[in-house]
Amino acid sequence: MTDKIDLPTQSLETAADDIKPTLKGIHKKFGKIPNIVGAMANAPVTLQNYAAIGVNFAQAGFKPIEQQIIFLAISVENDCDYCTAAHSTALKRGFKLPAEIVAATRDKAPSGEAKYDALIATVRELVARKGYLAVETREAFFAAGYTQTQLIDLLSAIAMKTLTNYLDHLADVPLDPAYAAESV
Repeated sequence: MTDKIDLPTQSLETAADDIKPTLKGIHKKFGKIPNIVGAMANAPVTLQNYAAIGVNFAQAGFKPIEQQIIFLAISVENDCDYCTAAHSTALKRGFKLPAEIVAATRDKAPSGEAKYDALIATVRELVARKGYLAVETREAFFAAGYTQTQLIDLLSAIAMKTLTNYLDHLADVPLDPAYAAESV
């Protein structure tokens, strides 16, 4: 017996009518409904919260590539195999981030890119220490050019990714074929 629950992966055709507009928005953005989102569609309130945080976090002042790096660092720290594969794929394929930087992030090692390393270290520490952050880590984040507002906005990213990371822990969500090459 598995310790995970079995959730159907909802689609635009099978989802409840009240959640279809949210799924259509996600489909429009990604060109598909990722399996983790399809699983989350079984809980409309959670999916709507996830989508709303995503829309708002996109306005937090981080570049799109930085957002994906943030999501990957959170997913690695939370031991989420699904999201680690998904964000690794996005960074390599969509943003053409060098494989070495993605691998370093996944291995919790320095990437050699000072700004990314400050961002990743801050995110990892916030997750691992449940919101606590050493002065040195905070100062390195600011020295890399990030702001106090962005530091606080990282909490939204952590909340958003915690929803998908923990759902992957709770449910047996099949990895999308597009992410298979980055499987943990």
